[in-house]
Amino acid sequence: MERNEFIKSAGVLFISSMIDLKTFGNTFSGNENTPRMPVLFVGHGNPMNALYDNPFTRSLHKLNKELPKPKAILVISAHWLTRGTFVLNSPYPKTIYDFGGFPPELSKIKYEAPGSQEFAKKTQEMVKSASVQLDHDWGFDHGAWTILHHLYPAADIPVYQLSIDYNKPVSYHYNLAKELSELRNKGVLIIGSGNIVHNLSMISWDDPNYKYDWCIEFDETVKKYLNAHQFDELVNYQKMGNAAKLSVPTNDHYLPMIYAIGLQQKGENISYTYEGIEMGSISMRCFRIG
Repeated sequence: MERNEFIKSAGVLFISSMIDLKTFGNTFSGNENTPRMPVLFVGHGNPMNALYDNPFTRSLHKLNKELPKPKAILVISAHWLTRGTFVLNSPYPKTIYDFGGFPPELSKIKYEAPGSQEFAKKTQEMVKSASVQLDHDWGFDHGAWTILHHLYPAADIPVYQLSIDYNKPVSYHYNLAKELSELRNKGVLIIGSGNIVHNLSMISWDDPNYKYDWCIEFDETVKKYLNAHQFDELVNYQKMGNAAKLSVPTNDHYLPMIYAIGLQQKGENISYTYEGIEMGSISMRCFRIG
């Protein structure tokens, strides 16, 4: 090959490589719009579900086949409660075993998905109504990894978390969720992970299949308001009477559902991916928006 031809060929190759690199960068960029991603609410229940093969965990595997592949996953878990709102900004988040009294096999599971610092910063920038801080120390708590272990077992999609400011009213979380909606158009799958009914003090240890009447009542009332898109009723759940008081003694597990409904867009339907009540006082209801 002549010198000039070599230089010309090399130049074309260099430019071509630059184009490829640019395309590669955009593929993983949070600036590129995508078809709108769904939103999930998962009633995660017992941490032991990470080890189980049961109808609930099989519903997560089924979702894996049905959902479009996201660029990243944002989890809003009942188990990251903070003063102030934080977003996890770690390249390699650790697996957190935030429980006790379970078999050692549970603590041997590691969920080693990469983090997403790009989307963490984008999430921080999107929220205008509150000061969102970057956190470098949190990891994947069991509200996140016990479900992702089944939903995305390959752990090949970047995952990050948003904390729940436990000092704020329910309306704060509902409105904050609305500010995150653009993430859905950037390829982010947002998952609220908690339980609609979560009363550990009333668990039926003797009969895991038992269901308290008040648990059934509140779970079905929530479903009715979800179907009717009457989200103000769910934000003001304290007005639902004694069933609400028993079902939501503390709202840490209820608030992830509030984030999910705050992300719904006009015209989107809610479909239930799993329904059930365990140990008397835990609703395992899960749903998908979009």
